[in-house]
Amino acid sequence: MSFGQGGPQSQWDPWKPQSQQQPWNSGDGDNTPDWAALAEASEARAKRRRLLFIGGGALATVAIASAVAVAVVSANGSGQASDGPSSQLPATADIPSSTATEPSFAPTSAPPPLDPKDFVSSAKKDKAPLSPDLLFPGTQLTMGDTVYKKGPTADTRTCGSAAQGTLPKVLDANDCTRLLRVTYTKGDTAVTVGVAVFDTEAQAAKAKKQADKKSIVRSLSGGGVKSFCTGAVCRSTTNSYGRYAYFTVAGFTNGKNVTEKSTAVFRAGDDLAEFAFRQIRRRGEAQASAAAEG
Repeated sequence: MSFGQGGPQSQWDPWKPQSQQQPWNSGDGDNTPDWAALAEASEARAKRRRLLFIGGGALATVAIASAVAVAVVSANGSGQASDGPSSQLPATADIPSSTATEPSFAPTSAPPPLDPKDFVSSAKKDKAPLSPDLLFPGTQLTMGDTVYKKGPTADTRTCGSAAQGTLPKVLDANDCTRLLRVTYTKGDTAVTVGVAVFDTEAQAAKAKKQADKKSIVRSLSGGGVKSFCTGAVCRSTTNSYGRYAYFTVAGFTNGKNVTEKSTAVFRAGDDLAEFAFRQIRRRGEAQASAAAEG
């Protein structure tokens, strides 16, 4: 049975519209389709589709990468502002190198403080004015809760004449240059403190060492202070600091002897010895401070 006219037969293409199909024939004279040929044609078309899809995907990837590159270039362009972290980093040349040389400074040290004792240890450095009223200023002295009234003062260049007992010999042997004295009173208790001046600390220290229990500074009376310690038993002390040796003699203005129970006399003698030491030390401190500022 025949479904068409004779002549050359063409294959059926399922992808063409039916209106464009040519009549087909198996070639053996009947109207049965060539299924093998149709299958090969269909596979070839499917392969071409896959290639087109792969090629299109590659083109899309290239297009996306190009867009990202353009965006990065635009973000780093000179005309664009950016608030990202990378925009806050300095250029490579601006980043300090970890191997950069650290600044170095020459070591400095403050000079040692001046020793006040140095300024009262020799006549060469101890140049401040000196007198009984400068060393013992004011009209009274307060030590703790006790107030002593200041009495007469004296400045003797012949040291031995202002001492008694074995002290004149000690002062003269060590070349004492001056003996400053002042008397303080409280009630019927009186104390004379005498400060012997030498040229060197060694001379003062030697005088202190050579003094004994009979080395006594002569008491100073007058100006309302009665004579004391001229025949009665009194208490005396000896010490030194720098180029100064200082002595005290304490007793009663009524002529009584000092005993171990005379606590007020002992206290007065200790107070005046302590005050003499403080004043000599302050003299050194004042001169050291002036030298440091100058």
